[in-house]
Amino acid sequence: MLDRDGFRPNVGIILLNQKNQVFWGKRIRTHSWQFPQGGIDRGETPEQAMFRELHEEVGLAPEHVRIVARTRDWLRYEVPDRYIRRDARGHYKGQKQIWYLLQLIGHDWDLNLRATNHPEFDAWRWNDYWVPLDVVVEFKRGVYEMALTELARFLPRHDHRNRYLRSGMRVRDQDHDGPEHAMDHMPGASFELPPGATFEPDPQAALNTQAHEDKHAP
Repeated sequence: MLDRDGFRPNVGIILLNQKNQVFWGKRIRTHSWQFPQGGIDRGETPEQAMFRELHEEVGLAPEHVRIVARTRDWLRYEVPDRYIRRDARGHYKGQKQIWYLLQLIGHDWDLNLRATNHPEFDAWRWNDYWVPLDVVVEFKRGVYEMALTELARFLPRHDHRNRYLRSGMRVRDQDHDGPEHAMDHMPGASFELPPGATFEPDPQAALNTQAHEDKHAP
């Protein structure tokens, strides 16, 4: 099923674990790595195709994941002629994809590369979100970069607090693309400095405190 421009509708899947690492699959009998992806069949919605491909390629069911976000529009890549069957040349140009960002709410052992008789991957691993695109087949690298960049702002934040903060202080999140997190200092707040750091008090505050003590001295 091709559109009028010769692109086949397709879905791509970025699957996250609880550490915001992504599922990275090695194409069977090759040295290239990629995200799960697959074509949209006639009559399917992109979401229906995504869940079908998720099961066929990595063995997961809808109850194993949560949809975090998807790309707003199609992302396209062209396939070089040497990768296209001769009978499709002149008609087929490449893929147009809707990409989904999914959160795994199941377990690693729920993953199964042999869920069908036609496996796509023969190995997998968790990788940092910004995966090394040099191991991706060259003509897909651009669309991978676009998908990762568009969906990065939806990454779940599991621990908003600085590891040196105690419960007496809280962090107020700013917009993802805005300034860094700001802290609301609660009355009586206490905090722990990083190793080797020192606290330099405000000189004016110190003077004010000393004046107050002198005024009320017995």
